[in-house]
Amino acid sequence: MATARNKARTKAFQIIFEADHRGVSPTLVLAEWVARARTGEEGVPQVPEYTRDLVEGYGRHAARIDDLISTYAVGWTLDRMPIVDRNVIRLGAYELIWEDSVPDPVVLDEFVEMAKDFSTDESPSFVNGLLARLKELKPSLRAARD
Repeated sequence: MATARNKARTKAFQIIFEADHRGVSPTLVLAEWVARARTGEEGVPQVPEYTRDLVEGYGRHAARIDDLISTYAVGWTLDRMPIVDRNVIRLGAYELIWEDSVPDPVVLDEFVEMAKDFSTDESPSFVNGLLARLKELKPSLRAARD
């Protein structure tokens, strides 16, 4: 059963995936989703507050997150990484390092599950490995962050 936070994460992933695919800012796509939801059009879901928090937070730290992924994704460049994996990891890295409201193991589990749902059979272990590495480095990354 999907929780409200799980659904909010999935929407945030869809927004940053769409932004990456279109080559535009995630906050632009977020604004478009919010505007569509406000029209009251049938079948257009509302954008949860936690989705907005994740997308806006990721947007503020996107360059740093991409630097971290590029540094620690052994054997993979961002451009070579599958678009789904790249964006699952981006969002997971943001929530892991900058959001304090969710325990780290929950963050890892959520994004590994997202990789299972949206990507290849190899993706969950790749996502888990990279996010686990960032989790290990979190104290020094947070020190550099602050």
